[in-house]
Amino acid sequence: MADILNPENEGDLQAQIEEVEALSSIYGDEWCVIDEASRIFCIKISSDLEPKLTACLQIILPPDYPSAAPPIYQINAAWLRGPERAKLANSLEDLYVEHTGESILYQWVETIREFLVEKSQSSETVDQPERVNMTAEEDVDDEEDIPDFRTLKLNTEHAHLLMDRANDEEAPPIKHGTTITDRRSTFQPHLAPVVSPRQVKKVLEELYENKKIASATHNIYAYRIYCEDKHSFLQDCEDDGETAAGGRLLHLLQILDVRNVMVVVSRWYGGILLGPDRFKHINNCARNILVEEGYTASADEASKSGAKTKRPKSKKTK
Repeated sequence: MADILNPENEGDLQAQIEEVEALSSIYGDEWCVIDEASRIFCIKISSDLEPKLTACLQIILPPDYPSAAPPIYQINAAWLRGPERAKLANSLEDLYVEHTGESILYQWVETIREFLVEKSQSSETVDQPERVNMTAEEDVDDEEDIPDFRTLKLNTEHAHLLMDRANDEEAPPIKHGTTITDRRSTFQPHLAPVVSPRQVKKVLEELYENKKIASATHNIYAYRIYCEDKHSFLQDCEDDGETAAGGRLLHLLQILDVRNVMVVVSRWYGGILLGPDRFKHINNCARNILVEEGYTASADEASKSGAKTKRPKSKKTK
């Protein structure tokens, strides 16, 4: 990260060094330096009331943090899903906005810890947090909570987008696709045009206001946003308990070369194991709604045109 050595960033670098030293002193072995040169750190956070309830906060400090940019963060916790994840993320971002220009990591860590304590005290029992709302056919891998710092590094240049605070921005229109049912499991796709991470969150918030969608066993999603100024993509995905499904869905969007779009696939588990067929249904749902909304060609159209996929149509939100 050559930018860190830029004289304009010297004040920020010094602030980062002092903040990291303080956090290391406060949290001891819980605080971990992954790559000091790249400013990548990690801390394991737990609740004293429920030791099994833990979260791993991974952080990258951009060269212009804290003066002008927020930390890039990722929370790894198998039990943290859907509305709870959105609620916690919003709390962290609200804290950043309230304290723009200040060191914020200690407050973030303690906010997550308070969230864990509240979760422990709730009436919901969390005996096996890693299996909350998972279907029986999923193998829970201990590597799920291992930080994927390769992904974080790829997103470093998009730090300014992660804290987009266009609170007056309306949620994009959401389209709901045709369901697929197999052995009592039902899959339904939802699609929305998105041009910022803030819109992604608004789409999720609006979907979770629907009781039926909120009650789905899994709400898997992936999105791709093309950044004109960077000539690159901001993209991410979420398994929501359906191990590897989010990555497969994002891979589909990449193969189809679609942009500025988010696809969510809801699955209501019917009690019968589907094995690999569940991934086929998730991707088929996603492809069908992308075709319906004009983001890509159908297989027949692509074959007739002699191309594997059709260049996606430009979709803009109002």
